Amino acid sequence: MSTPRYYITTPIYYVNDVPHIGHAYTSLASDVLARFKRLDGYEVMFLTGTDEHGQKVAKSAAAAGIEPQAFTDKVSQNFRDLMKTMNLTNDDFIRTTEERHKKSCQALWNELLKRGEIYLGKYDGWYAVRDEAYYGEDELTTTPSGKKIAPSGAECEWVEEPSYFFKLSAWGDRLLKFYDEHPDFILPPSRRNEVVSFVKSGMRDLSVSRTAMNWGVPVPNEPAHVMYVWLDALTNYITGVGYPDTNSSSYKRLWPADVHMVGKDILRFHAVYWPAFLMAAGLEPPRRVFAHGWWTNEGQKISKSLGNVIDPYELIKTYGLDQTRYFLMREVPFGNDGDFSRSAMIRRINSELANDLGNLAQRSLSMINKNCGGCVPTRGAFKDADNILLGKARALLGQLRQELDVQAFHKALDHVWLVIGDANRYVDEQAPWGLKKTDPARMETVLYVLAEVLRHVAIVLQPFMPDSMSKLLDQLAVPAGERDFAHIDDDTFALRSGAALPAPEGIFPRYMEAEHAG
Repeated sequence: MSTPRYYITTPIYYVNDVPHIGHAYTSLASDVLARFKRLDGYEVMFLTGTDEHGQKVAKSAAAAGIEPQAFTDKVSQNFRDLMKTMNLTNDDFIRTTEERHKKSCQALWNELLKRGEIYLGKYDGWYAVRDEAYYGEDELTTTPSGKKIAPSGAECEWVEEPSYFFKLSAWGDRLLKFYDEHPDFILPPSRRNEVVSFVKSGMRDLSVSRTAMNWGVPVPNEPAHVMYVWLDALTNYITGVGYPDTNSSSYKRLWPADVHMVGKDILRFHAVYWPAFLMAAGLEPPRRVFAHGWWTNEGQKISKSLGNVIDPYELIKTYGLDQTRYFLMREVPFGNDGDFSRSAMIRRINSELANDLGNLAQRSLSMINKNCGGCVPTRGAFKDADNILLGKARALLGQLRQELDVQAFHKALDHVWLVIGDANRYVDEQAPWGLKKTDPARMETVLYVLAEVLRHVAIVLQPFMPDSMSKLLDQLAVPAGERDFAHIDDDTFALRSGAALPAPEGIFPRYMEAEHAG
């Protein structure tokens, strides 16, 4: 039986700025999914990287007084550093200035040209440098001073230049048919409706080369042209698995991608342009594009001008890495917009991590340490209450598989916290501290059940909070080779009565605001 495969990507990030909460959010969601699939026995490819071409990057480099390549070398490293700081498990990091990527882009261009999907013409219209996007007159608003503003808020400029065009207008019906045949291609459903509406409204051919700048992938045999930055950028997803060698084992195994994780602002490029490019070149489109929402900060739109950009490094330093990972995946239904607030983060850290899970682990393991000789308790006959709680713990893996297959991270965590809540009530109802005197054998069974529930919880929470759950599994003496999902529900790998346990230590300290004041 062949190993199942799973290919997940983040967008490649523009290198004209420092990493912020949006980059961290997309990358973290992708990492959780990649870790989950690896634990579930999949061969996983998790790709991220940086988008280093385009007019916006060239302008940023000029403003910094250095050459674009030197600028991108420096700023791209910032994103590698973020991956490391957030404990992300990406398998590759691609840069669009790499030779492998230029080769891939030019091969795709030649294929589109050969198939008659690209033609030479002249572009005149509105272009937003900030978005690296073309806009129709009907999409723009005009300020009192006469400036043209895109829906994103970016200022547009009038551009006239020779350009190659991709025959996007010919792909409307074929895209609509593809969306009908693949209803889960775009998630969440609200985003799908936006895309379908856009395509139904009619599409113009897309300018795919520029002559007004030279910072980009050169168009083959046309030295005056560089490729439109989005054709260049989107191609990274196939570069990462070996294109243009479509016969390579990596391409055959891993393409099409299972999920492109993106922010909602770049959905059109991924759900309209990208599948059209691919189908026009005779290649398969990805299986899904998931467009998540944006964060606000304490109710305010995040912007550099307001000075309220959320720094992921500062969050990690202040609240802890796993606490930050948990909050970002827990606070907002994934796909919706969300508001970041420090009070909400502190509340979740204290209530859900320190109290609900942390206290459950601490008091259960402390009672075992004190009353069972520091060993896994002796397991007696289970009563109904034991079987009910254990049944709910054993159901977690199936529930999480279902939720994460549609990227519902918040719902996955809801399932886990329902079991944690049931386990805390079970402790209170069974009162093992009282059983110590009246029925010590029953006390050991109750404590065994709690330890076994903690094992299930810790294993399924590893993708979200890897370091913290590793510590909890260490305290349960679960061998390193028995922490994947293949071992979770096999009773052969349940906790072994009599196995020695280390002294318990707290996993999630309460966040004390007074300690962090000033």
